[in-house]
Amino acid sequence: MTLRDADRDFADALRARLPGLDLRAAEGAILEEPRGRFHGHGGLVARPRGSGEVAAIIAAAVQARVGVVPYGGGTGLVGGQVKPDAPAPLILSLERMNRLRRVCPRENVLIAEAGVILDDLRAGAAAVQRLFPLSLASGGSARIGGILSTNAGGVNVLRYGNARDLCLGLEAVLPDGRIWNGLSRLRKDNTGYDLRSLLIGAEGTLGVITAATLKLAPVPAGQGTALLVVASPGAALDLLGLARDRLGEGVSAFELIHRRSLEFLAETLPELRQPIASPPEWSVLVDLGLAAGHDPQLALEELFAAAQERALVSDGVIARSEAQRAGLWALREAIPEANRRIGSISSHDISLPLGAVAGFIAAAPARIGPPGAYRINCFGHLGDGNLHYNVFPPRGRDRAEYDSRRQEIMHAVHDLVHEMGGSISAEHGIGRLKVRELERYGDPVRLDAMRAIKAALDPMGIMNPGAVLRCLPASGLP
Repeated sequence: MTLRDADRDFADALRARLPGLDLRAAEGAILEEPRGRFHGHGGLVARPRGSGEVAAIIAAAVQARVGVVPYGGGTGLVGGQVKPDAPAPLILSLERMNRLRRVCPRENVLIAEAGVILDDLRAGAAAVQRLFPLSLASGGSARIGGILSTNAGGVNVLRYGNARDLCLGLEAVLPDGRIWNGLSRLRKDNTGYDLRSLLIGAEGTLGVITAATLKLAPVPAGQGTALLVVASPGAALDLLGLARDRLGEGVSAFELIHRRSLEFLAETLPELRQPIASPPEWSVLVDLGLAAGHDPQLALEELFAAAQERALVSDGVIARSEAQRAGLWALREAIPEANRRIGSISSHDISLPLGAVAGFIAAAPARIGPPGAYRINCFGHLGDGNLHYNVFPPRGRDRAEYDSRRQEIMHAVHDLVHEMGGSISAEHGIGRLKVRELERYGDPVRLDAMRAIKAALDPMGIMNPGAVLRCLPASGLP
């Protein structure tokens, strides 16, 4: 199917169908992604106020054969929200759909529209003494529709799961313009295919998420955080096992941090106080959330003592106040910004079986290049096997000098991940950046099933064309 530009004629048709629609030319930041890897092709931006308007917009796009790119907070790092080539799409911004429709604290449920910013959603849960546990560094910008569309993870996946695990139901507009009313509050509903799971992680290629029923959790009575120095990634994994044996689900997050992360922070964000004077080669940030009657600081002290007896840790800092706890987390959450300021050649969002993590970290540098050829910053959510493995030029060199080697480096990293039974996309999605990588490493039967689902639900190929899967070939229709 050949798509057409979202041009003036299409704008006139949309305005005739929806006279009050906020419709404007696409320009500025909405055509860029955060790292500058993708630059969008200009079209129109529509800002609907509700699911009914979204449905009318999609129906008009189908009639006009215009591609639609759903847009949340614009924080995605794989180009899923930016279409760099012609024909110019309609960008569907959900920012005005930002209401918390219902909060049910007794059920531990909240219903939010797709444009609600994550930090606002978390604040809405906190107002009724509940926790929405998904936490991202981009929480002040990321919107829940985009978070679900990419099945984002964050730092608390170890305990609470990723976005899919935190969603009970969806409202969505399908590619034919019909609204699926699936905002169930049920924990059990075994009545056929799970459209909720199908749309979560589909990156807007199978429909537009307009609202979601989300799980809340009790706020832990006591929270504690420690930065612990470990000898190696293997020791960090042993420490994780010890922590979970002792504290069970009380371990909310377990983040691996390499010395390079702390050096980049000192170089680009010197105002952030680092609690350990000399950056350790490897450290972990451990976060606890415990029930009433348990002291998280004491639990961390006892964990440190037990780990020290086993030679797993050599030093550390345990937060003694909420301000100190926030300071430790500020360091971890600032690492992506420090990376951005340094400028990576190639960044990789990967996951591995926990038993393969240490082996991957040891083997990967030699796959990429000779010793000293690059600076590598490896950090991430060790508890669920998700590493952010980023390759930078040597000090004093610009990443642009290495553009010709980016593909080679990416394949070296992803080849090793694939050999070790891992995934080339842990939490950022495929977008447009990794379409070829998905074809290179994906199971062919699974890819055929994905293409069949796409063709069945979106036969005209209007939904986020070119993201996740290549655009469907022309069908011969006029």
